[in-house]
Amino acid sequence: MNAGKLIGGGIVVSALVFGAVVYYMQIYHFYEEVKANGTADVEMTVMASGTVEPILYEDFKAIDAESSPIRYRACFTTPMSFPMLTETYENYEGAVPKNAPDWFDCFDAAAIGAEIEAGTALVFTGQRNFEWGIDRVVAITDDGRGYVWHEINQCGDKAYDGSPLGKDCPPRDGE
Repeated sequence: MNAGKLIGGGIVVSALVFGAVVYYMQIYHFYEEVKANGTADVEMTVMASGTVEPILYEDFKAIDAESSPIRYRACFTTPMSFPMLTETYENYEGAVPKNAPDWFDCFDAAAIGAEIEAGTALVFTGQRNFEWGIDRVVAITDDGRGYVWHEINQCGDKAYDGSPLGKDCPPRDGE
């Protein structure tokens, strides 16, 4: 056997193993199931007061990863109606659902985005600056299905691209 073929084969096998490990780490390894506490897993910001309060929900499932503040995804159901939600809770403009791993099958970012676009899902502020520069966002469909994810807010965008933060950004922890 030619030494070049042996070396080339070794490189190909090494690359395939490395690719499989990277895939596994990104899709499975870092994510952990979030244990539901049963009372405050889904919270939204009240329009009148700006306070965050839990809403009624059932069938809560969530995943998160410590490797990134925007890897949180959750699904739930709620009996709350659109009129009640829109009169009580703060809307969130410009939210775009982030993809979840395929194995977390209750969260389909493309389908959620299509419902938001069609107006059959409304997006609310869960909590601004849940973590500095990151907002928690809640989308609820007209049939009571709900989804939660994290969005990088304006302050987070500025911090990550190096722009000056401005006066409307809260101080960072430790500043």
